[in-house]
Amino acid sequence: MMNSPADNVLTYPIHEVSPYINWIYFFHAWGFQPRFSTIADIHGCDSCRAMWLTTFPEGERAKAAEAMQLFKEANRMLNQLDEEFRVHAVFRLCKANADGDNLLLDGTLFPLLRQQIPHPDGSPFLCLSDFVRPLSSGIPDVVGIFAASCDGGIELLYENDPYKRMLVQTLADRLAEAATEKMHEYVRKIAWGYAKEEHLSIPELLKEKFQGIRPAVGYPSLPDQSVNFLLNQLLHMEQIGISLTENGAMRPHATVCGLMLAHPASRYFAVGKIGNDQLEDYARRRGISVTEAKKFLASNL
Repeated sequence: MMNSPADNVLTYPIHEVSPYINWIYFFHAWGFQPRFSTIADIHGCDSCRAMWLTTFPEGERAKAAEAMQLFKEANRMLNQLDEEFRVHAVFRLCKANADGDNLLLDGTLFPLLRQQIPHPDGSPFLCLSDFVRPLSSGIPDVVGIFAASCDGGIELLYENDPYKRMLVQTLADRLAEAATEKMHEYVRKIAWGYAKEEHLSIPELLKEKFQGIRPAVGYPSLPDQSVNFLLNQLLHMEQIGISLTENGAMRPHATVCGLMLAHPASRYFAVGKIGNDQLEDYARRRGISVTEAKKFLASNL
């Protein structure tokens, strides 16, 4: 790993991040149920693979054999990519406070959305700002922000080979997420240091046994893709090769960005459907028109 302390840019060889790949999502992209991803958990010798096949009902063994072959070819491709390409991450630890449904990140207003549909059990309506110390406390908190991506050239490989092209693209997606996992571990234990004593295996990391959460832009608790523009102002994503389209989509495709929250009670949730009252309030806080906000929040309306 090459680390630039001044701007918190991390560059990883592929072999350093590949152990952090969550193979469940890789196999999902290829149409395999999670049980087939367990091929990644076994020793690679012939006898272990044969034993793994016998754990499936006879009617599923052909599918399991396909998963086994796909995993073998994925690892061969990772070894090839490792010779030429790298995976990059950038993060920033911001002085932060919550101000209602907004975050203040190093002075930048970062609007958020709150759940509005009542829960059957009467639990509270959540917003990510609930897990950050309020401005009224007079005590600053910390919120991390991050982005990660593979070298853009990976996505241009094998233009004339649809199978290898899909293999590379699905691996690139997983490598960006894996770099994020490795970066977040470094942030928790060293850079931010709120979990210095953390000792988790990679399987435990992938099950999110650590303290805090890492909501990514576009996911259910942070659905507005346009906040990428705000994150870019703070992170300068171009330094790891990320650019934004006019709608805030990230390029290359194998890219992820979001927030890092440390509160022990923080958890993931879906904002879900919101009413026109919150839509209008959010557009005002975001500094965009209601029409534009509707475009970015179509799935929440």
